[in-house]
Amino acid sequence: MRLSKRLAAAAAAAAVVVSLSACSDSQAETVDVEQAADFPEGSTMARLADAGSITIGTKFDQPLFGLANPDGTPEGFDAEIGKLIAAKLGIAPGDIDWTETVSANREPFIENGQVDIVVATYTINDARKEVISFAGPYYQAGQDLLVLAGNPDGIEGPDDLADKAVCTVSGSTSEANIQEYTSNIVATDTYSNCLEPLRNGQVQAVTTDNVILAGLADQNEGDFEVVNAPFTEEPYGIGLAKDDTEFREFINDTLQESYDDGTWDELWEKTAGRILPTPEPPAIDRY
Repeated sequence: MRLSKRLAAAAAAAAVVVSLSACSDSQAETVDVEQAADFPEGSTMARLADAGSITIGTKFDQPLFGLANPDGTPEGFDAEIGKLIAAKLGIAPGDIDWTETVSANREPFIENGQVDIVVATYTINDARKEVISFAGPYYQAGQDLLVLAGNPDGIEGPDDLADKAVCTVSGSTSEANIQEYTSNIVATDTYSNCLEPLRNGQVQAVTTDNVILAGLADQNEGDFEVVNAPFTEEPYGIGLAKDDTEFREFINDTLQESYDDGTWDELWEKTAGRILPTPEPPAIDRY
C-alpha cells in the first residue's frame, strides 16, 4: 500500500495532484500534495517531510469519521483531515501509516511516539492537555444517546437514565460525562461493541458524540435512532506531542487554510456530509 522511497521522493519533489478518497460510494476529492517546504531544521515538520511518511492514529470503527475499508485503510472525515495534514508536508496518502487507536490508548500512543498525530474523534479537554498538545478544534460535536428504533423506553435525554443501563467506551469523555446521570454503565473498548447489548436489552442506550451515533445508526439502518438531544460540547482536536508548538501551529495553519479556501467543506460533504448537514468549522484555539 505504501509507495517506494523513490516514488515518495518524486511525489514530494513536485506538486502532484492525488486523490483523497472519501467514502467508497462518493466521488473522490483532490488535494495538492505540496512541494517539499523549507521547514525549520530539527522541527517535526522537517523530520516527517524528509522521511516522506507519517504515522497517523485514528479509529477504525467509526462510520463517517474513521471506518476501515476491506483493505484496512480508514475512510471518513477524520481520515481526510489526516490526509490534508500529510499533503501539506509533501506526503501522499499511500505514504501514511495508519494505526488504529481507541479512546483508551490515544494519549499513550502519542507519548510513546507510536504515532505522530491522532485524528480520532478526540475531544480537547484540560486533563488531556496535561500530557499532550492539541491543534484545532476542527469540528464541534455534542454527546447524545442512541436507542432502539421507535425508542421503546421513551428516553428523551440523559435525565431519563437514572434506572437505565448505558453502554459507552472506557477512557472516553462520554464515560466521564454519563456518570452524572447513571451508575449503571457498561464500558467496552469500541462503540461498535455496544450495539449488540443494545439489541438484546442488556443496555437501554449507547452514549457518545452525536456524529458517531449518527454513523452507527446509518450503518444499521432501521435498528437504532439518535435521541437528538445533545447535552455537552465536544471540540474535536488533533493530538500531538506535548509542547511541540511549531508542529501544533503548522497544523492549525493548515486547518485555517482549509476553512478559508473551502477544502474543509468539500471533505465534510464527501464523508460525514452524506448524512449530516454541513456546519461552520469551529474557531481554532491557538492557546
